[in-house]
Amino acid sequence: MKLIPQIILMAPQPGQSPLVSFLPLVAVVIVFYFFMIRPQMKKQKEQSKFREGIQKGDKVITIGGVHGKIVEVGDKTFIIEGEGGHRQKIEKSAVSLESTLATYKKD
Repeated sequence: MKLIPQIILMAPQPGQSPLVSFLPLVAVVIVFYFFMIRPQMKKQKEQSKFREGIQKGDKVITIGGVHGKIVEVGDKTFIIEGEGGHRQKIEKSAVSLESTLATYKKD
C-alpha cells in the first residue's frame, strides 16, 4: 500500500531526465481519453445523427417514456401522436436513442 505514494512522489534519480517522471501522468491522461472521452464523443455523434434522421412516420420513445409516432418534423422540435390520437410537441433532444432502437428496431 505504501508503494504507490512512494512511486508518485519519487524524485528523478541523478542522471535521469525529469521528463521520465511525467510519463505515468501522460499515460493516465491517454488512457482516460481513450476509455472515457472518445467513446462519449462517439455516442454523442451517433445520437445527433439519429435525431437528425427522424422522419415523419417513425415511432420514437422520449426520455420521459412517452411512446408516439412522428406526425410533423420541425428544425428543433417535432409533433408526436400518442395512443388515443393526442398530439404533443417535443424537442428533438428529448428522444431516447437506446429506448427507441431497443423497442422499434429499424429493419
